[in-house]
Amino acid sequence: MPPRSSAVVSLSTANQTRGLTRAGTRTKKDASGGVQSLTRGLTLLEQLAEAEGGISLTEISQRATLAPSTAHRLLNTLADMGFVFQAPDSGLWYIGLKTYRVGCAFISNRDFVGESHAYLRKLMEQSGETANLSIIDSTHVCFIAQVQCHEVMRMLVRLGSRLPAHASGSGKAILSALPEDELAIFFRESKLQKLTVKTTTDINQLRLQFAAIRARGYSYDDEENALGLRCVAAPIYDEYSEPLGAISLAGPIARLSDERILKLGPLVAHTAREITEKLGGVVPVTV
Repeated sequence: MPPRSSAVVSLSTANQTRGLTRAGTRTKKDASGGVQSLTRGLTLLEQLAEAEGGISLTEISQRATLAPSTAHRLLNTLADMGFVFQAPDSGLWYIGLKTYRVGCAFISNRDFVGESHAYLRKLMEQSGETANLSIIDSTHVCFIAQVQCHEVMRMLVRLGSRLPAHASGSGKAILSALPEDELAIFFRESKLQKLTVKTTTDINQLRLQFAAIRARGYSYDDEENALGLRCVAAPIYDEYSEPLGAISLAGPIARLSDERILKLGPLVAHTAREITEKLGGVVPVTV
């Protein structure tokens, strides 16, 4: 079984290496500078990962709120290590092969990704809609696996892309299963942006939705992230009855009517239970 892990991810630099003053060793100031450079470098990687295609030095430095000279120096360091590269013709910066390998290492070390794939394919075949697997990443959901349906009009999502959790079926499925202390962290850190006229941003209303999700075993996104798109999802649990992630079906509102969601919801919830049992997880008795 995988080790117990929190569903809400947060980064902290509170534990810093104690500086030494002997000759040839790093001082507190140097150590702090190293941590700052690491933080800035990781920020650049995040910005590159979120960019659609390549990105210019000017744009990435603006997104990361860094001076162009600083961003250029850090990008060159990352390029020397293979994490990013610059296209010689356009001068745009891209994610490198080593970053991809690190991401694949995460997927290969989380058994539920590989174990879930057969269930996603079966779910797609049973429903005729695109099936997804996602996890919580801070205040967003991140898509880590997908089996596309055969329809011409279908949901296409780039693996690794993220959506605000409060405005997605998968996100609400996971949030509804979080312990109260982690849910409080989410509400404190999330901006709860209104992406469409149907997005719920009121905390009390979201809590009512979460209670309903726990009662019926699945959630749905009714054009809350994008107009014309609907999604139905259910959480996957670990051995501690805490959410590992969620599976979902997504498609255009023309195919996902209210009546069809009522049929697909139990199917998604059943598949999520099957995956949970396959992984040795435990569905909470309250669900």
